Amino acid sequence: MTTERARVVIIGAGFGGLFAARRLAHSNVDVVLIDRNNYHTFTPLLYQVATAALDPSEIAYPVRTIFRDTPNVRFLLGQVTAIDQDARVLTVQTGERTMHESYDYLIVATGSMPNYFGHDRFADYAFELRTLHDSIRLRNHVLNLFERAIWEEDEAVRKALLTIVVVGGGPTGIETAGAVYELYNHVLLKEYPHGPLHTSVVLVEQLPHLLTPYPPKLQTSALRQLQSLGVEVLLGRALVALEPGAVKLDDGSELNTYTVVWAAGMKATAIGALLGVDLARGGRIPIEATTVVRGLERIYAVGDVAYLEDAAGQPYPMLIPVAQQQGQLAANNILAALAGESEQAFSYYDRGTMATIGRRRAVAWIFNRFALSGRLAWLAWLGLHLVMLLGFRNRLNVLINWAWNYLTYDRSVRIIWSQEALPGKSSHQQ
Repeated sequence: MTTERARVVIIGAGFGGLFAARRLAHSNVDVVLIDRNNYHTFTPLLYQVATAALDPSEIAYPVRTIFRDTPNVRFLLGQVTAIDQDARVLTVQTGERTMHESYDYLIVATGSMPNYFGHDRFADYAFELRTLHDSIRLRNHVLNLFERAIWEEDEAVRKALLTIVVVGGGPTGIETAGAVYELYNHVLLKEYPHGPLHTSVVLVEQLPHLLTPYPPKLQTSALRQLQSLGVEVLLGRALVALEPGAVKLDDGSELNTYTVVWAAGMKATAIGALLGVDLARGGRIPIEATTVVRGLERIYAVGDVAYLEDAAGQPYPMLIPVAQQQGQLAANNILAALAGESEQAFSYYDRGTMATIGRRRAVAWIFNRFALSGRLAWLAWLGLHLVMLLGFRNRLNVLINWAWNYLTYDRSVRIIWSQEALPGKSSHQQ
């Protein structure tokens, strides 16, 4: 049995890393949690920041505040640039300073990034919803385009300015499309009464249906709810070209737009390359059932960055509950190893999935057995996300904002923080 106090380093303060650190809090180990941001982001609500429904601070929570009363957990702001497995030392870039952090056990929980499936050039023009910065940038962009549209004399250009294309029919895609439509048509149009502004939201999905993991009944329900809201849905279509002002689809059609939101898939962050292992599909790090990285010792990977197949041979999905449960398991197995006990295998407790589409519109697949849609699913979605938010103040503020939005159709956070030079290639990259 180990008598020395072990040092556990966790890379990433997302859901997997955060739950691992919380499990190790107040235990007989020293924990260093490293992240590029000093806050944890509640990523399921990024689209609500992007559509002016919530303030950024309402879905972010300072990491140091989370562990303020936890003396064995230390936070380090920085980015890991190298991993020396022989010496068990990490190289961390923090500002202009390079630091070295030793570890006895390492947990990699750096999450995922958008996957363009070979069309990497799309990233130069598409907006993403992966970080808090992404959501603020998209909000600034949308509000800027409305300001330009009111003065635009060319009808075709004005229409393109007010058309948004969302690529991807998963939860992020349908939630973003629904929220943008409500922002356009129930909030912004009321504030621009002096011009003929006609907005359009188009959702493009390559598969013949939305929400692949859901049963056909809920896929159909999601489609109907989106269409009843006013979103145009194009199924069985794929983007083949993307440039400022237009996108081209594989059927030869073209959509004129200056705003494309990419929600068509995710892949693991690039940290796997630092481990020197053969990566699985989507750049994910292959792990054993104990969450230890296959072929390595004392290094664990959890969440979106990790690849593990279930009993049916399918990889566990990139979902928050998977990350949370794997993070807890990795922490438990490290403590078990230190105590000379056997490590446990991952067993996923699947509570189901849900997605909101708009006011009183949602679908939910509870415990993968009970199908809910419409108002009841929407209420379930509201309740779950309030419970999952960190911090009482965040929960209270979000609840107040949601109630205000529901009663008034108003969005309070419509301040433009930056002016864009052009609505196109590099305008949202500045």
